Amino acid sequence: MNTATNPAARWLFPGRRTGQPLGSNHLSALLNQAGIPIAAARDAAIRQQLLELPAPVVADALGYHNKTTSRLRNETGGTWSRYAPGDHTRSPAGWVPRGTSDS
Repeated sequence: MNTATNPAARWLFPGRRTGQPLGSNHLSALLNQAGIPIAAARDAAIRQQLLELPAPVVADALGYHNKTTSRLRNETGGTWSRYAPGDHTRSPAGWVPRGTSDS
């Protein structure tokens, strides 16, 4: 997709200015002209991610609220209901592994 003004573009969707990607509004208009429903495609993509990843992970990655992604996961039939978000590298305060107590 090289253009006369952008023959060496590294972008997947090069814009009209050299070194700049295509703007999101222009890309959206092009997709609409091609008959691709933008909102439906976005919704389908996030629902697919919720089938493959826990809702809190998708929320953090895309900037959604946890409640929104949890609701969408439930509507989609996702099975990540037991995922506990947070730092899993630390032990809870006061937790001691079995067999290491002094008693």
